[in-house]
Amino acid sequence: MTAAPRERLLALDVFRGMTIAGMLLVNNPGSWSAIHPPLAHAAWHGWTPTDVIFPFFLFIVGITTHLSLAGRRARGSSEREIVTQILRRGALIVLFGWILGWFPFWPLERFTEMRIPGVLQRIGVAYICAALLTLRGTLKQQVAIVATLLLGYWFAMTLLPVPGQEGIGADWLDEPGKTLAAWVDRAMLDGHLWRQSRTWDPEGVLSTIPAIGTAMLGVFAGRWIRAERSLEERLAGLFAVGAITMVLGLMWNWSFPINKSLWTSSYVLFTAGMAATALATILWITDVHRVRWWTRPFVIYGVNPIIAFVGSGMMARLIYSLWKVEYAGAPTSVQAVVYRELFASWLAPKNASLAFALAFVTVWLGILWVLDRRGIYFKV
Repeated sequence: MTAAPRERLLALDVFRGMTIAGMLLVNNPGSWSAIHPPLAHAAWHGWTPTDVIFPFFLFIVGITTHLSLAGRRARGSSEREIVTQILRRGALIVLFGWILGWFPFWPLERFTEMRIPGVLQRIGVAYICAALLTLRGTLKQQVAIVATLLLGYWFAMTLLPVPGQEGIGADWLDEPGKTLAAWVDRAMLDGHLWRQSRTWDPEGVLSTIPAIGTAMLGVFAGRWIRAERSLEERLAGLFAVGAITMVLGLMWNWSFPINKSLWTSSYVLFTAGMAATALATILWITDVHRVRWWTRPFVIYGVNPIIAFVGSGMMARLIYSLWKVEYAGAPTSVQAVVYRELFASWLAPKNASLAFALAFVTVWLGILWVLDRRGIYFKV
């Protein structure tokens, strides 16, 4: 029987690092018109490996939330100090999201028309809500809260009428701009939504409610990982609950389709179950069989996630659209020049696009490796 470890969890850093590296990989192809299907989001309903990256990260946020709060309690922090820390940390994450959206800070329209929702903004809000909702109360009460969030969102999205549309919400789930979530987005944030649609936002207001459930499920996983049980028991629990939760999500998909942009309740269960199973698999490899030779690159990504996400986002905006050079007689982005000269000149389009994305991930691995060697980590 193996006692529950109390050191920093290697598997959690590896899982986080794999998730961040995956996020950079799918966000920075050589060409958006040439992408291997698994590296693209589902068109609407359904899922691809790309669609599980964001909920995986929110699930990890939930795990680390429990570990962090448990540690603060053990050090004697008061409830007021803990709540203050939660609010400060969540607000900083949201702020970094807005800074990334505002970059490069000119012209003025980048601020006045800035997208208010976003990935980091959702993470910050979900973190605050999940941390506060699991700070007190029993596990049964907290499970009831998650059930209320997911069932309430399902009922709202399918049974309530959508203003300006005939019928109920279920009749419009196939139309991105006509769902209840889209109507709420326009009513609250019109002019500050995702530029690719402008009528709805994949990180919008209403769909953030079930995303809180994703983070709370991560909190529950964090409790189980740190339970006073053998490693074998904890792994078996993660595998079993993960598999059952995935099946429940797939069953719910029959009436409330798995959909990342709507963050449907079926999507919450399916991706949380998959995250638990993935984490259990990494724990099985690294802690049971102690095969760790492959983990270092992912740990380097996993211990500096904010720098990786914000820094790579700023770099991508710089080389994809802001920094242009003369190429073939016309101003061309640096990214396009590098892609065409180093990859597209000898590889098939989809492979060239993937090669550029892998190179981008590798460059950031080098940057984070230097920071790691110098002991530079940024934590909120």
